[in-house]
Amino acid sequence: MKKILIILSIVFCPCLSYIGIACTNLIVGKGASVDGSVILSYSSDDYGAFGHLFFYPRAKHAKGQMRQLYHYETLNYLGEIPEAEETYQVVGLCNEYQLTIFETTFGGREELWDGPGLFDYGSLMTVTLQRCKTARQAVEMMGSLANEYGYVSEGESFSVADKNEVWIMEMIGKGKDTKGAVWVARRIPDDMICAHANHSRIRRFPLKDKDNCLYSHDVISFARQKGYFSGKDEDFSFSEAYAPADFGAKRFCEARVWSFFNKWGKEDMQKYLPYAMGVDKDGDAHEMPLWIQPKTKLSVQDVKNMMRDHYEDTPMDIRSGLGAGAWEMPYRPTPLTFEVDSVKYFNERPISTQQASNIYVSQLRSWLPDYIGSCLWYGNDEANMVALTPIYPGSMKRIPYCYSDKSADAFTFSFKNAFWVCNWVSNMVYLRYSLLFPELKNVRDRLEADYNSMQAEIEEVAKGRGHVEGAKYLSDYSTRMAQGMISEWNDLAKLIIVKYNDMAVKQQDSNGKYLHTPGNAPRPVIRPGYPEAYRRKIVQESGDKYKMPQ
Repeated sequence: MKKILIILSIVFCPCLSYIGIACTNLIVGKGASVDGSVILSYSSDDYGAFGHLFFYPRAKHAKGQMRQLYHYETLNYLGEIPEAEETYQVVGLCNEYQLTIFETTFGGREELWDGPGLFDYGSLMTVTLQRCKTARQAVEMMGSLANEYGYVSEGESFSVADKNEVWIMEMIGKGKDTKGAVWVARRIPDDMICAHANHSRIRRFPLKDKDNCLYSHDVISFARQKGYFSGKDEDFSFSEAYAPADFGAKRFCEARVWSFFNKWGKEDMQKYLPYAMGVDKDGDAHEMPLWIQPKTKLSVQDVKNMMRDHYEDTPMDIRSGLGAGAWEMPYRPTPLTFEVDSVKYFNERPISTQQASNIYVSQLRSWLPDYIGSCLWYGNDEANMVALTPIYPGSMKRIPYCYSDKSADAFTFSFKNAFWVCNWVSNMVYLRYSLLFPELKNVRDRLEADYNSMQAEIEEVAKGRGHVEGAKYLSDYSTRMAQGMISEWNDLAKLIIVKYNDMAVKQQDSNGKYLHTPGNAPRPVIRPGYPEAYRRKIVQESGDKYKMPQ
């Protein structure tokens, strides 16, 4: 997403444009998943955004009716286009036919941003979801709408998936004086995994394979016209022409892709590490492939867990050091870059990041009826700090109250709203992470284990009841799980403030009951102080200043 941007070009490379720092998509083809599901994930990362699920019911429209368009982020009115005769139900970013579209913003060349027109990236996604049934149809429609009505966003990577296949599509506008966009889309092989994280990843592409590659007619000629490319057509690279990589694109964006590939790829990813880290010594920085074969098939839970990645056990691991604070917090405040004595420095940017407003993991299954086949695992706040609950886009009659914008907004806290309750707990946990996170993880993992264990049985019951009653059953189930989760999170918040008040810890027995005197007063609290590693840092920094006299 566009969201917060850092002018990395000024910091690291004066010839290149801005690089976005938000959002991550992970993609698993149906032949690369444990059960044959198409799986893709999306972390919507945006400081200040209020995360909630939106809902567009199926509808029919009169001839001549117009569809109003509003900017996905600012909510400003953009204009209107003729409405389709029939539109499909959309929950979040998945429709009733299991079509799902996620995104990350790569920015690209600044002079191509914000051209004339009516479609920003978000409205392009939602209108397409309301009008298409398959990923291929969606790719073609997105290109057609952008060309006909104009594209007003920065460069964007889209994950476009249905129950059978996944495409990665990249698009950028033509500048303030030219309506339309240039784009390319590639079908990801079924047995492969792929990812994108705020940098354009499509380089060279087959020009004559219409089954697996689609592109705008002028994607190469426009680059020639602008002076971005001058070689042979078969050597054209979309990424190199429209979003050439600088240090930030590699270290802050491609590094997240590398982490996914490194953990799950069959190929040894060490040779790509210099590229991901943004260093090139003697030409050893090799660009990563667009997709790779996994070493083993992935489950939906594997993808959920990967969205919780902080570069653990890699050279970019951020669980230690002064930036982690006393309690080994695997998060860093933004902005990503900072300056000390006129010298510029940076923080790592992992997949899991505190500014996420919501998380989606979409599970799409061709062997089930559409009202059951798509399960959208959803949570507010970031993946590491929440339990993702099941939502069935083809069955929902309404959005669970805790996930809707009716229970709160960006300026109003509510104990009934998942965004605020989950963020409340997270913000208590962050600064004493190693001490408090185990409490959160226990609840998170217990809930997700319960949801996973019940899924097959719940879906079998829904299937047995038929479409109408089965859809109602799944809608009610999804709502119960969401409301149950927020209840558990309110209890977790209460536990944390009671048990860990004033940086001490109240003692509990093996059943979790607080120890107390016969008169019901608390037993003396445990005062853990700083972890040993941090105590050593204090001594190293202060010398004998706080040394006790002998």
